[in-house]
Amino acid sequence: MWYNTGMNWDAISAISQLVGSIAVVLSVLYLALQVHRSTRVARLATQDAAATALRDVTKPFMENAELERIWRIGLEDIGTLSVEERTRFFHAAYQFLKAFETIHFHYVYGLMDRQLWKGWEGLLRHYVVAPGMAHYWKLRPEVFSERFRNFVNSLEPPPDQRTVGTLFGEERK
Repeated sequence: MWYNTGMNWDAISAISQLVGSIAVVLSVLYLALQVHRSTRVARLATQDAAATALRDVTKPFMENAELERIWRIGLEDIGTLSVEERTRFFHAAYQFLKAFETIHFHYVYGLMDRQLWKGWEGLLRHYVVAPGMAHYWKLRPEVFSERFRNFVNSLEPPPDQRTVGTLFGEERK
């Protein structure tokens, strides 16, 4: 009689399975929430890194009048630059486009918000059709990934191309 205490072992087993199942569901939900938060944080960090990368490329132009002049004139009339200045312009063009290639990579892999990406894409559309940048792109496409080359080559030019050299409707020399 000691084994019949009024508690059914089948009922105890069923309750423990139910508790175990609830614990598994709660664990999965918790993990899903953590992954979602982690993905959101990764996207925000990527978007910040994109802005920082381009800022790092363009910051010297704001701080050094000679580099700004080379960039501005090189974009619109590269033939008026000396060989040394063209070399500097080409280095800057490479870094500028590499920053955009990285930004594009982040967008393709879902780490960049579409609305933010559209702003980046719009900026790129203006610069890749600038005569100096177009000249550089024609000379050095192989230093960029095939995916990025295809993307840039598929861009529609903006109706009114604007860069730092043409933003105010006139070129400054």
